[in-house]
Amino acid sequence: MATVKAEALRAKTPDELKIQLLELKKEQFNLRFQTAGGQVENPSRARVVRREIARIKTVLGQQASAAK
Repeated sequence: MATVKAEALRAKTPDELKIQLLELKKEQFNLRFQTAGGQVENPSRARVVRREIARIKTVLGQQASAAK
């Protein structure tokens, strides 16, 4: 899965972003367990997921402050 650009995230609605954020958090949780068990296939995926979560949270914050 390629990284998502902030411009693409800004085009989505807050509800869509929250759903995507939830999916990424679930993936991050599963990656933690795989890493602890030594079964992770792609170790760099954890870093990518963490950064995508941060991007989504940033865009959500920007949208919330713009709405005020």
